[in-house]
Amino acid sequence: MSNPVRIQPDLQFVKDLQEVGGDTLKRCYQCATCSVACPISPAENPYPRKEMIWAQWGLKDKLVNDIDIWLCHNCGTCSDLCPRGAKPGDLLAALRNMAYRKVAEPAVVGEWMSSAKYLPLLIAIPAVIWLIIWIIRAGFLGTYFPLFALGADGHSWEVVKEGGKVVFGGLFPGDFTIDPIFTATFLFMVYTFYKGVKRLIASFDVPKTFAIAGAPNPSILVALKETVLCEIASHSKWKQCGEETEGDQQKFTGHLTLMYSFVALMIVTGVIAGAHWGGNILRWLTGASLGILDFFGHTPLNLWNPIKLLAIVGAVLFVYGIAKLTTRRLNQNAKKHGSSWYDWYLVGLIWTVGLSGIFSMLLRLANVPLLAYPMYYVHLVSVWMLFAYLPWSKLGHLVYRTAALTYARHIGRIPMQTKEEKTFVL
Repeated sequence: MSNPVRIQPDLQFVKDLQEVGGDTLKRCYQCATCSVACPISPAENPYPRKEMIWAQWGLKDKLVNDIDIWLCHNCGTCSDLCPRGAKPGDLLAALRNMAYRKVAEPAVVGEWMSSAKYLPLLIAIPAVIWLIIWIIRAGFLGTYFPLFALGADGHSWEVVKEGGKVVFGGLFPGDFTIDPIFTATFLFMVYTFYKGVKRLIASFDVPKTFAIAGAPNPSILVALKETVLCEIASHSKWKQCGEETEGDQQKFTGHLTLMYSFVALMIVTGVIAGAHWGGNILRWLTGASLGILDFFGHTPLNLWNPIKLLAIVGAVLFVYGIAKLTTRRLNQNAKKHGSSWYDWYLVGLIWTVGLSGIFSMLLRLANVPLLAYPMYYVHLVSVWMLFAYLPWSKLGHLVYRTAALTYARHIGRIPMQTKEEKTFVL
């Protein structure tokens, strides 16, 4: 007679999992419909059936070290077809939500991100930072809502009482406030992601190699290239997931549009910052300026400047993408699929970033300082929150999932695509 295996369930983990979106996991009776229905689940050790029983048993170590939770793209097919309404896709999403908060340090930020009661604290941190800067700068200028005119040197702005315009850089100077603060925030974010990805990869309890028809496993760089080009950039896996329902289309279009809006706005920020600081350095060294650098780096940019037009396109895509995703979530709620606080926090923050940015530009063009500066203040607070809390937010999956999918290809859990498949995707 074989020795019995003793299971040590973590009941608190089960409760935590139910609170972040896995509240229906107890309904599962292991029929395996989910694993059969999933179009991208590997034939060997398919998911999400095994994850459902591990969750019911409270096997925390098995789940937090499971690479397969990152292979799921949450199309919802398994949840829709589950005869018991156990929503396996929601469980895997909940597991990823928990993972975002656990792999990034300091862990206390992940705790703050987990509940609506901490939202005032999350807002207060950047709100106080930018308010102090506003008060100090207003003290030097003698007004909280200044108007400016271009100085004689053609680069600086001088405070005027009449005939001036709203200039955000005059109240929040990029050289001394925005650039240092956001540079430090960006470096903090990158370092946190670096440490988080290392912890994530180290946690995976999987064989280092899978049999791939006798072929050697691809290198990390080759696997990363395929993940980015053939999956992230095109969302090709999402095309294989689920039926062509309205909800599927909203999710696919919303995510893809939002991703490329971020790319466009990242290019805008990089070009303006690079041209601005390049122009400053050139003036400091030679006393002269280069026209092309001033054209792209001297803000506020002319409305017909190519970089400004790219920013407008990015903003439009930004709002369009988040509108699609919001509509889908509202439809899910109407069908009692539900969305967690964690989901709505990100949706609300992205809406705030997009709308505050658009209205800041419109109010600046309308030259209404009493509204333009407060709106820009809201924009700075929301953008800081988006970047500073990114490693703990659901948007962090763009980094963590890319790392997990790359590693899964590297070890053979996901086979590399054939030339025909790559041609079809690209």
